[in-house]
Amino acid sequence: QVQLVESGGGLVQAGGSLRLSCTASGVIFRFNAMGWYRQAPGKQRDLVATIARGGSTNYDDSVKGRFTISKDNAKSTVYLQMNSLEPEDTAVYYCNAHMAGVDYWGQGTQVTVSS
Repeated sequence: QVQLVESGGGLVQAGGSLRLSCTASGVIFRFNAMGWYRQAPGKQRDLVATIARGGSTNYDDSVKGRFTISKDNAKSTVYLQMNSLEPEDTAVYYCNAHMAGVDYWGQGTQVTVSS
């Protein structure tokens, strides 16, 4: 059973930075891809960024140039560095891992950006 545990959320002022971490039980190299999604109140869960097994990355247009996804295979951890945060980034952020046609999700971590 895959378990994903997120950390690093919190309250920050607009223009500030946060780094989210997602640690997986097991070796993350098994996963085809890992990523971060977010869900604001009353809205659907949307893609933020993904990183493939080989290291290629993909970002939603709204975060390009501000967020960076990376991973440390040795620590089974994926990171999301978020800079120049905006109030519109306020949401619960979820870690995702995709393997063998199955999606696994973490419990989510709240990010709140004040104006």
